[in-house]
Amino acid sequence: MTNEAHPLGFFLPKNTKILMLGSFPPQQKRWSMNFYYPNFQNDMWRIMGLIFYNDKNHFIKENQKSFDRDRAASFCQLKGIGLGDTAMNVIRLNDNASDKFLQITKAFSPEKVLGQIPECQALALTGAKAMETLLTILNFPEPKIGNFSNVNINNRELKIYRMPSTSRAYPKSIEEKATLYRKMFKDLEMV
Repeated sequence: MTNEAHPLGFFLPKNTKILMLGSFPPQQKRWSMNFYYPNFQNDMWRIMGLIFYNDKNHFIKENQKSFDRDRAASFCQLKGIGLGDTAMNVIRLNDNASDKFLQITKAFSPEKVLGQIPECQALALTGAKAMETLLTILNFPEPKIGNFSNVNINNRELKIYRMPSTSRAYPKSIEEKATLYRKMFKDLEMV
């Protein structure tokens, strides 16, 4: 088992209003694009398509089983959506993409990352492992899924949203997940 470094780092548009944080990317053999939430089985880009374009296939390349990296990145830059993960280094205990088999050896630094995005108002944790990791770094009340807690980081008041996992393993439909994500984006006046 090797200690694996994060292959992407952070995607932080200058206008980042919300930073979406997962746990760690799947192995590259599962990627359909060289960007965040790359696994074609993950529903993040379908959820974003439903919320912002009323089309769950908006970010899918025509006639292909892959997401359009350029379309996803341009969308995030336009909307002020930063992307990253709570783990910077992991050991995979199993040969799969499951969070429950990730041993985090180095977490990200919220202070360092937030220092690069002064307009950021919220963090959105896109799964249980991401929330669990952030709770080991920061002291705040753990919100219920679809809700948020307030936290002060470097004298900045931020909301921390706990969102449902976008993994297909999470037992909710894309539409149910999109309803919770839409509420968050409405709260932040982004949709």
